[in-house]
Amino acid sequence: MQAPERRKESAIRTDRPTTPGGLPSVREVLELDAVAAGRPEVFGEDDWLDAPVRWVHVSDSAGVARLLDGGELLLSTGSAWPAEPAELRAFIAELADAGLSCLVLELGTHYRYVPAVVLAAARERRLTLVALHREVKFVTLTEHVHRRIIADQSAALQAREEVRTRFTALALRGSPADFIVAQLAQTLEAPVVLESLAHDVIVADVPPSREEEVFTRWEVRSRIAHRGHTDADERLIVPVEARGIRWGYLVALPGPEHPAGRAAVLEQGAIALALGRLTDAEGDEWARVGRRALVDGLLAGRFTGHAGATSRVEASGLPIEGAQLLGVVASGVEVRADAPDAAARALGGRAVAGAVPGGAAGVAVLLSLPSRVRFDDDAARRFARALSPHAERMVVSVGAASVGLDGALASLQEAIDLSRSAGDRAGRGPQIRRVENRPLARFVTALRDDHRLLDHGERMLAPLIEYDLSRGGDLLDVLGAMLAHPGNRTAAASASHLSRSVFYQRIALIQELLAVDLDDGEVQAALHLALLVRRSVAR
Repeated sequence: MQAPERRKESAIRTDRPTTPGGLPSVREVLELDAVAAGRPEVFGEDDWLDAPVRWVHVSDSAGVARLLDGGELLLSTGSAWPAEPAELRAFIAELADAGLSCLVLELGTHYRYVPAVVLAAARERRLTLVALHREVKFVTLTEHVHRRIIADQSAALQAREEVRTRFTALALRGSPADFIVAQLAQTLEAPVVLESLAHDVIVADVPPSREEEVFTRWEVRSRIAHRGHTDADERLIVPVEARGIRWGYLVALPGPEHPAGRAAVLEQGAIALALGRLTDAEGDEWARVGRRALVDGLLAGRFTGHAGATSRVEASGLPIEGAQLLGVVASGVEVRADAPDAAARALGGRAVAGAVPGGAAGVAVLLSLPSRVRFDDDAARRFARALSPHAERMVVSVGAASVGLDGALASLQEAIDLSRSAGDRAGRGPQIRRVENRPLARFVTALRDDHRLLDHGERMLAPLIEYDLSRGGDLLDVLGAMLAHPGNRTAAASASHLSRSVFYQRIALIQELLAVDLDDGEVQAALHLALLVRRSVAR
């Protein structure tokens, strides 16, 4: 994972649009009964009515523009407005420049109709103009609008406090990044993505039906959005940072408005994630819960379509199209969550990694390399040594090189099955085992779901499985050691970590339970196949 950026406090900036949450629009104000009583006539384009109203100001003064801060709705009779057309035009321009949301002119007191110069100037400056044909109490109208603004702001403050309390609790509980992102998506009712500084997707909560739409060309579209260019999906972006260090960004795609303001919700999620990073001593929590969850989900078939899954994997930084893909399992030692991608980069590629099914020490890796790079045994050993300082205890199982996501998953499954059937380690490692050199293991992987193969494995080994489960025995392991060293029971006993006498007792018990001759070549072949099937489906 890319290293965090350390920034000076003065340089920290939130790259997000500022939305005036909780303010009524001009359109909503005009729908109030207090306004409708004045028989309003609206001059302006329909989309101008979406401008927010921050406050209502009442004034007839020709110098009122200097008293405005922007976002106001101005109520006036026009009695002190300039008389000269040029001055009147300049007056309207000053109001527009001050950020006025709407100008409401009550007719009858000073003007019987709206002057043409006022209409023209307001249209030129895209300022909504409303004429009231009946007298209204400005104090009543002001009271109604202010009550609405204050009520909305109170609701927004309450909603923000609820959101702050919720995400503070998540941070204090040490909730993982994927859970925080899921809570954000649920709160905003929209897809939410946590991305790295390199714009790789780390964690995402996106409906499966939208994965292809959201993740296709993710990096390119994200970089465009970060540069401030108009983006079709109008994403909201908030940095995850603390103490001058920035680790990544939270990205929310369009969704409904939230009472607390969508940016405020996303910021609370960013604070929770930042607190998590500050307490993450090793700094690999995001990789652990992000990319590992991705690989685990792919292996478990938790995706609805090939295109969406491919887009999701590529958005995480792993090239699929035009790359050679291999499944690799490094077993026997613990591996840091961020080590596989760093090791792959040293070979000119990228990697995403997950847990080895069954809880064994090690890591299951989807490896993407340029087609020109050879992942031979030397490269595999360099990869292994970059994964752990204890690579001499490591067994590296490598699936067949493939193309496309389906091929990559098949290769990874081959590597997983091979790692389960690898047997003992001979000498110092890292030991490299390839599926090409294990034709029977590859055959079992190809037919792993065939009911006839499963039935064969169950029938051959059922007595040993039941014995081991009921008594906590090791007969399956002993049988595996014997089959891994046919004709050399001394080596088989050593691989089982048993004395020769105890090993021979176990072999005699296996032969009795199975009622077979373990020296018969055909029996050995059948048992070897059954054991490979058992290991390939074990969880």
